[in-house]
Amino acid sequence: MSTAQLPRRTLLSVLSLTAVMLALAPLRAKAHGALEHKAALKSGSAYKRSITTYAVPDVVLTDADERPVRLLDLLASKDPVMVNFTFTTCSTICPVMTKVFSEVPARLGSDARQLRMISISIDPENDTPLQLKAYAKSLRAGERWTFLTGRSEDIRSVLLAFGTYRGNKMNHEPVTLMRPAHGKSWVRIEGFASPDELIGEFRRSPQL
Repeated sequence: MSTAQLPRRTLLSVLSLTAVMLALAPLRAKAHGALEHKAALKSGSAYKRSITTYAVPDVVLTDADERPVRLLDLLASKDPVMVNFTFTTCSTICPVMTKVFSEVPARLGSDARQLRMISISIDPENDTPLQLKAYAKSLRAGERWTFLTGRSEDIRSVLLAFGTYRGNKMNHEPVTLMRPAHGKSWVRIEGFASPDELIGEFRRSPQL
């Protein structure tokens, strides 16, 4: 029987049910992403370490002071860098990662003057420079910790280049990237490394 042959009451019920299912689809997808996000948080503190190289895209992002930042220039520094990917409204993975970053400089002591930390937002639609500035202030981030946002297409190209693009901010995974100096390979840390573990990687990385 075609829909044209269905009784009017039955047809209206079918149409109403379809409309409800379509309306709920984005909510179900969001909930599924949140569950995956929380599952990553519960997966434990162990991390996987690998050495790799990346072709960094030539994009211009924006820092928390609304200044344009060419990523290639920022990463051309001779100083070692640590990079992670977060967003300010995240309530699971990101607070853990940013808390770890915030503790690294103090534990490094004088060596922290050589380290540059970079946090790149994976939610550029909402993470404006003003939002990032407030976020950095809440973390008491020092001047060598840079927060970046930018155009969605540029952020996506960065995530793809570093192998961290997951299609949706709720699906992102805890990844920290560390490079001892310009031209050197990257240490890729997948999972939740503690501040002391990151410092241990920092201290061994100059040999790469």
